[in-house]
Amino acid sequence: MNRPDKHDVTAVILAGGRGSRMDGRDKGLVQLGGRRLIDYVIEAIKPQVDTIILNANRNLEQYSQYGYPVISDALSGYQGPLAGYYAALEHAENQYIITLPCDGPFVPGDLVDRLIEAMCANNAEIAVAHDGERMQPVYSLIPTSLRTSLSAFLDTGERKIDRWYQLHRTALADFSDAPGTFRNINTAEQRDRLQNEGVLP
Repeated sequence: MNRPDKHDVTAVILAGGRGSRMDGRDKGLVQLGGRRLIDYVIEAIKPQVDTIILNANRNLEQYSQYGYPVISDALSGYQGPLAGYYAALEHAENQYIITLPCDGPFVPGDLVDRLIEAMCANNAEIAVAHDGERMQPVYSLIPTSLRTSLSAFLDTGERKIDRWYQLHRTALADFSDAPGTFRNINTAEQRDRLQNEGVLP
């Protein structure tokens, strides 16, 4: 397969969740160390790709201030990350999307490179990060050619990411040397603990 590069990849930052464990707050806009969580994610992924899309279902005006396209799920009712994937696959003009969550501020500087390497080394259709113990499914590299497959999957009522991955050749990108990369912030308590410990990106 031809090796993708940054010019072929659109980063999709997933900020469309309900934030139920954050008392319904929009996690991308939650403050950590005086900055919004999504600020850290944008800063980390921006050098790795040419194009960024923000997937959000509320506070669209605030997200639009970043200057990137803001897309909402076509499926109503907060249907989960796959709904954000599908919205991105419909809008992306590049051949691939890379997905990452708005509440994971510790994005590695070589996330895109490692996912590309895993995809190419395994002649895979999809590449997904693995922290050495478990798959991190929302950190993925997906070709836009799988849009039709995802649409059909969603039409069945399925919403589980790993079940869709199982339908395709999926490679795991090894991040066992940097498991802290995938620490995300689901609750206010987790955010406060990181701030008190001085653990910031």
